[in-house]
Amino acid sequence: MALTLMKGSEAIAEAAIRAGARFFFGYPITPQTEIPEYMSARMPEVGGCFLQAESEVAAINMVYGAAGTGARVITSSSSPGVSLKQEGISYCAGAQLPCVILNVMRGGPGLGNIQASQGDYFQGVKGGGNGDYHLLTYAPSSVQEAIDIMMFAFDKAEKYRMPVLFLADGIIAQMMEPVEMPEMVDFKVDPEKKPWACTGWKPGDDPAKRGVINSIYIDTESLTVHNAELQKSYKAARENEQMWECYKTDDAEVVVTAFGTVARVVKSVIDELREEGVKVGLFRPITVWPFPYDALRETVMKPQVKGVLDVEVNEGQMLEDVKLAIEGGKPVSFFGHLGSQFPTTDEIRGEILKIKEGK
Repeated sequence: MALTLMKGSEAIAEAAIRAGARFFFGYPITPQTEIPEYMSARMPEVGGCFLQAESEVAAINMVYGAAGTGARVITSSSSPGVSLKQEGISYCAGAQLPCVILNVMRGGPGLGNIQASQGDYFQGVKGGGNGDYHLLTYAPSSVQEAIDIMMFAFDKAEKYRMPVLFLADGIIAQMMEPVEMPEMVDFKVDPEKKPWACTGWKPGDDPAKRGVINSIYIDTESLTVHNAELQKSYKAARENEQMWECYKTDDAEVVVTAFGTVARVVKSVIDELREEGVKVGLFRPITVWPFPYDALRETVMKPQVKGVLDVEVNEGQMLEDVKLAIEGGKPVSFFGHLGSQFPTTDEIRGEILKIKEGK
């Protein structure tokens, strides 16, 4: 398959279409505006629907409606826009509606800036809306990886009946990379495979097959049963959907943890230090929910590992999960920047050498 040079936002949008998405509802916000712009041109070409909503709140509620019919629907936004969507995201999770949500993170809090950041980790992984729910959350580190994940994201959303979140940063959306685009999926809603979906009902049909999309359960007993069903799905996702990458960790004396684009900066440092004889490796979670706790623990609890360095473009939000995984078994340090400032290779190098030298 030939390589094509594409901008990240446009490549991710095209991948969603090729994965069967035929509904896009969104609102422009930097640095992901090229996604709805691309969708506005492509959706009519494939018989789909593009609609620029009047707000992010409206967009996520449109997602709720379309997903309730069993269709493959996607929305995208950036940090403050995703904040506005949180109530609707909780509704989608509560109603067990499969959908895909793209968060192209930018600096915050508040309006912050329009540059790349990783400050929405807590929002995406710990739950930004109300209630006990989770989103199957991927943190791609390249445009190609985002494309590859998109091709099975809807399948996973439908398997577990839960929204899927892409926790990307502005760099992935704005940079251009050579990519391989997959073939178009021939997706059609099959009412037999989605008995929960509102695909049409008329008097005389079996009442038991009437689709009802709902997230409100007035009596406590019913809500308890509903939450137990949700937790059963989350348990299955934890057991089956963890993804991670280990890069040169087999003999590493220092293990660096990082996700998304900054992990690529870390890889450059690792390659340089390896040439100098410094044994360092990278553990990169690809799913940040479910977080690969056991895999990280096994990676860093080897006898030769002196310590762990967590590198992020935030205040150390994933650091909490890193520490939970290691359970005090190894020293853990943090290095990162706020305000969309990415750590430099020299800065990361210095922090790694401190751990190696026992400082």
